[in-house]
This record gives sequence, structure tokens and C-alpha cells, in this order.
Amino acid sequence: MKEVVLGIDLGGTNTKFGLVDREGNIIIESSMPTDVHETIGTFQEALYKRSSVLIERANTQLVGVGIGAPNANYYKGTIEYPPNLKWKGITPFVDLFTKYYNVPMVLTNDANAAAIGEMMYGGAKGMRDFIVITLGTGLGSGIVCNGQLLYGHDGFAGELGHSLVNVFGRTCGCGRRGCLETYVSATGIKRTVYKLLADYNGESELVDTSFENLTADQITEAAKRGDKVAIAAFEYTGRILGMKLADAVVHSSPEAIFLFGGLTKADEHIFEPTKRYMEEHMLGIFKGKVKLLVSELNDRNAAVLGAAALVWKEKIH
Repeated sequence: MKEVVLGIDLGGTNTKFGLVDREGNIIIESSMPTDVHETIGTFQEALYKRSSVLIERANTQLVGVGIGAPNANYYKGTIEYPPNLKWKGITPFVDLFTKYYNVPMVLTNDANAAAIGEMMYGGAKGMRDFIVITLGTGLGSGIVCNGQLLYGHDGFAGELGHSLVNVFGRTCGCGRRGCLETYVSATGIKRTVYKLLADYNGESELVDTSFENLTADQITEAAKRGDKVAIAAFEYTGRILGMKLADAVVHSSPEAIFLFGGLTKADEHIFEPTKRYMEEHMLGIFKGKVKLLVSELNDRNAAVLGAAALVWKEKIH
């Protein structure tokens, strides 16, 4: 019976999970909504039931569980004060989940998991210094220095999504104002579109869509069709992201920065302004040195792969 690790990508809206073998192949995968579960108890029970079906269907032996989650503390196995999840405070995720699976478990930040996936199975193979930016419900980041993930002394290093753009800016789920993810994320670009629509009296296909129903994919498709408001929204998003990436380069001098997630489907509408503003605001000694790349795992789940890879690497020999 083939040995597999259950890799889990716990997102603010949806949770994806799959069975990953030692070579990094996802044997089978599925997903479920996250935001319909008001408590961690009902969420873990539903996740256990669905993942158990996968394990049985694939006729595999589970030897470990890896979880990528927002505001995850790698050292303690906890999720702490996540702005985009309904479970507030500190959740001892690993301790609670061992009720269902008595196998080695590792919990890490979802973007850290994506960075590990990129390093082992994607475009960062052979790189020792790089950053992965995940553009989802919020903005996550995984920073690798000298071949090692940057955790810091308390496990929370590298939260670029909560670096500040404007201290008087948009309110953030973390309780502060002006965090990067309130501008650069699926939800952030929706807020930008509605601000632009309020100031714009021209035609736009987005004008009749309510904020609740508007999606980042709709904005992307509108931009590709030449919608001026959608294009302006990506220009604004790329400007802010490019400026903050220029700041990030100063701290870790990465060889490359990888963008991962739904907003990357906009192709040149997000990459061109981001690269342009990153270079414009870059400290001189770094200009022209840092590659801005799309994740090679965009069609796969980097966080599922990375969370599983962490278990294979650290817990199973």
C-alpha cells in the first residue's frame, strides 16, 4: 500500500487538500468551503470525513499530515488571531486534529508552505534566496534565505501582507489600517474597483455588479477585454505591490520573487506594472538583479505540495 502525506491548504474561503507521495505527486485531491464553519470543531470534523474518503478511495496508507494555514505558528502548531478566518484567538490546530489522525503533523504559514512547494517542485529549484507572494483572499508571503524558510524567533516572520501602505488607509481584518493585503489581494482589488467606479463616469462592464457578487476573476476578464476601470485597478494594485516588493528586496536580497494565486491570471495587467514600479523604487544596488516570475505551480496546489513536503522532509525518514 502506497505511503502518502495529507497536505492541507487552509484558506479564508476554501480549504484544498490532497494525498502527496514522497516524489511530490498529488495522488488525489479535493476541496471544501472554510467559511461556512463557525467553529474549529465542525471544520476539523468535516475535513476528517472528506479526507478519509480520499485515503480510502486511493487505497493508500497515511503516514503524516502537513497543514498550511494563515497566521500559523510552526513552533507551537497553533493558528493565532487570523484576520481572514472565523475562529478568533489562538487555536491549537495540531493538538485538536490528533484526535482524528495519530500521525506526525506539521503546521506552517500557508505562504511558507507554498514557498517550500516552489523550492522542491517548482521554479525555485536550486535557488537558495527567494520570496513567494500568494495572492488570494489576503496576501501571504514565504521568504527563503540561504535555503531555509524564515520563521523568526516566534514563528511569524515574513508577514509582508501586514506591512503598512498607509496608516490612514483601508481597514484590515487584523484590526489596523492600511495593510498591504487590503490593497493587493482578491478582496483588495474589489475595493479598488469600487473606489474607481465612484470616481469614474465612463462606461465599465463592472458597474452593474454588486460588491458582494464581484470576483477577482471577473475583474481579470474585464481587463483582458479592455475595460478601463479593470485595467486601472490592476495598474493601481501593481504600483502598490511593486513598491512594497522593492522594500522586501532590501531585507533579504532574493534572486527571484514568485507570484502565486488567482490575480496572476491577469498576466501582463498585473506583472507589467508590478515589475515597472518595483524597479522604479528599487535601491540602486539591487536594480535589474531580481527576477519577477509567475509560480510554476499555479496549475497545481503549491501549499498542499509544500505542506506535505515539509512532513516528508522533517518527520519521515
